Amino acid sequence: MPIPTLAEKLAWLKPAPATPYEKQCAAKIAQGDYEIGVQVTNDILDEAMEVFVRASRSYFGVSGDSMVALFTAGGDLINASCGTYLHAIIQPIVIKFILKYYEQNPGIRDGDIWYTNDALYGGIHNPDQVALMPIFYKGQLLGWGTAALHTTETGAIEPGGMPVSAKSRFEEGLNLPPIKIGENFEIRNDFLEFYTVYGLRAPAMFISDLRARCTTADRVRVRVLELAEKRGPDYVVGLMRKMSETAEAGARKKIKALPDGKFRAVVFNDAIGWTPALVRACYLTLTKKDGGLVFDFEGTSPENPSSYNVHPQAVVGHIANFMYEYIFHDLPISSSTFAPIDFLFPEGIILNPDKMAATSCCVYIGMQARNATHNSFAKMVFSSAGLWRQVAAAPGSQHTAQICAGHSQWNLAVSDVLSFSLNTQGQGGRSAEDGMDAYGFAWCAFGRAPDSEQVESELPVTVTLSQHWKDSSGPGLHRGGSGGVQQWMIHKVPNLVSLCMGNGSKVPLGQPLFGGYASSPIPGISIRKADLLKQMAEANPNLTMDSRTILEGHTIEGNWTMELIARTPKVYEEGDLLFGFSGGGPGYGDPLERDPLEILEDVKKKIISDGTAQNVYRIAYDPVRRKLDAEKTKQLRDEERRARLARGKPFDEFQKQWSKLSPPKEILQYYGTWPDAKSTGPCFRP
Repeated sequence: MPIPTLAEKLAWLKPAPATPYEKQCAAKIAQGDYEIGVQVTNDILDEAMEVFVRASRSYFGVSGDSMVALFTAGGDLINASCGTYLHAIIQPIVIKFILKYYEQNPGIRDGDIWYTNDALYGGIHNPDQVALMPIFYKGQLLGWGTAALHTTETGAIEPGGMPVSAKSRFEEGLNLPPIKIGENFEIRNDFLEFYTVYGLRAPAMFISDLRARCTTADRVRVRVLELAEKRGPDYVVGLMRKMSETAEAGARKKIKALPDGKFRAVVFNDAIGWTPALVRACYLTLTKKDGGLVFDFEGTSPENPSSYNVHPQAVVGHIANFMYEYIFHDLPISSSTFAPIDFLFPEGIILNPDKMAATSCCVYIGMQARNATHNSFAKMVFSSAGLWRQVAAAPGSQHTAQICAGHSQWNLAVSDVLSFSLNTQGQGGRSAEDGMDAYGFAWCAFGRAPDSEQVESELPVTVTLSQHWKDSSGPGLHRGGSGGVQQWMIHKVPNLVSLCMGNGSKVPLGQPLFGGYASSPIPGISIRKADLLKQMAEANPNLTMDSRTILEGHTIEGNWTMELIARTPKVYEEGDLLFGFSGGGPGYGDPLERDPLEILEDVKKKIISDGTAQNVYRIAYDPVRRKLDAEKTKQLRDEERRARLARGKPFDEFQKQWSKLSPPKEILQYYGTWPDAKSTGPCFRP
C-alpha cells in the first residue's frame, strides 16, 4: 500500500462532509444539551491528560508536553486536551490512513490498540508517538481516542531520539507506520519484545511511556462509552457533528473579519545540525481573501542531507501551535477550524523534502514556520478593531536541548532530555504588555518545568543553580519575557554521555515586532574538571551561584568550553558542569518608548542589567539607589533619536548597497542560490 501523498495528507486534514446519519443526529441536539456535552468532552479529555502526566516516565511526559484527543468515527478531530497543540489537526491523517487501508486487513475491531511514530504517515518526527483506540458501542464505531507524547529515545544513531548527524531516515531509529500493537484491550507481548530488543538504549523508559499512551487512550474510550450508555449513541454522534460545525463557523467568522491582502515574513536558521549554515528556513506568503487563508512557502531553501528537514503536516502542526494560542484561542481544537485554510508546499524545499529525508530534528525548522506565521499575522491583525490586542512577537524558541544518556545512580539505563530549559522560554512581547517571563515551551505553552528535586532523584545530575537568565529578553516598548538558566553537575556516577540539539547561537530565531529588538542567542557552555565541589567543601565565602557572575568572571575554575548550542556526544565525568539556557522572547515596539520606571523594576528583578538599561533603553539613574533622573533620560533618548536619523538612508540607496552584499560562501552550502534560495541540484543521501 502506498505512503500517503502530499495531496492525500492535505485532503485528510479537511473535515469530511457530514453523512445523512450524522446530520440526523445533530438535528436532535438541543442547545442546552450541546453546551453540557461540550463540557463533558472537556472533562473526559482533561481527566485523561491527568492520567497521562501521572503515568508517563520521560520528562516530556512529566512536563505535560502531550495531547489527548477525541475523533469522529471518520477520523476528524473534535476536541483535545493539550499541553502542546503540535499534534492537533494532523492526527486525522493517521486515522484516515488506517480506515482506508486497514479496514479489511487486518481489520478494525473493538479492543484494538494502534500505534505509530513515522512522519511519512502523518506524524511529526520519530520521538513523537501516538496510541489510537477505536471506540465501539455495541458494534457501532462511534469515534477514536488518542494519546500523543514525545519520548526521548528511538534507537537512532545517537541517544535521545533526535540524531543531529542523521543524513537519512534509515539512521533515525524506530520508523513505525500505523500498526496494530494490541487486541482485546491488551498490548501484544510480541510487540513489547520487539521494542525491547530493537536497540533502544532505555527500553524500560520507552515501554513505560508506551503503556501510558495506551492507558490514556483507553480512558477516553471508557468515558465516551459511559456517555453513550447514559445518553445513547445518537447523542454522541450528533454532539460531535454539531461541535465540528460550530468550530468551523467560528473559524470562518474570525478569518472573514481579517483584512484581505498578502502578508510576508522571512525567517532564517543559523545551523544545519552541527554545521554553521545559513538557510532561509521559511519564506511565507500568507494570503487572506474573502473567508479563506492560503499559506504559500515558495522561496524557502531546498532540502538538505541532514535531520533538519520537516514534512508538510508537521509544518501545519507548528502553525496550529500559533493559531490556537492566539487567533483560535476560544475555539474548540478541531479539524473544522482549519477548513478555511489551505497550504502550498513546493517540492524539494526544506519544508517538503523527499520521503527518504531525515526529519528527527524537524522541530527546529518547523518552529521557524511558526515564527513567520506570528509576524505575518501581526501585520494582518494589527489594523483589525478588537483583534490588535492578540498581536505578539514570536516566543523565545531557542533553547539548550541537553540529552543525558548512560546509567543513573540507580543503575538504570537512561536516555532523556533535561527539560527545564525547554519549558521556561520567554513569551514574545505583546501589543499591550510584556511577554510572560519563563512562560513555557514554544512548542508547549502549557508545559511545566520539572522540580529540581525530582530531576536529581531520577537522573545523575545535581541542579546547582536555577534562575532567570539576565538580558535574555528582547528589549522593546513591551519587552519579551525572560528565559531561564540552570547549571547541571554530573553527580553520583563516574561519567555520563551528553549531547545537545538546537540552533540559534548566531542568529536569534524569533523576530521582534514594530521596532522591538531580538532576544539573546543561545551559547553552548560546559566546564570540565570544575572546582565547584572543592569550593563548596572548603566553604569558600566568595562562592556565588549567580549565573552572570560565574559566566563573566569564571569564578568556577576548570576547562571552560564555549561552542555552538548543538554539540556532538561527549563523555562527561563526575563534577563536570553543563549550562542550560532557555531563550527569551523578542521585543515589541521601540525600546525608547518604554516607561523608565518599568525598566528600573526589571533591573531590580535581575531581568535586565544596568548596561542594557543604560545603553539600550537609554535611561539615566543612580545605580545604587535606583532613582531615576527623568531630565537626563529625556536628553539621552532625544540624542539617540537624532543619531538614528543621522544613520538612516533612503530605501533606494540602502537597497542598492545591500543587494551587493552576501554572506561568506562557506555558510551558504545548504541555502540554495543566493539570494533567492533556488535548488542547486539534487540532494544526495547515503
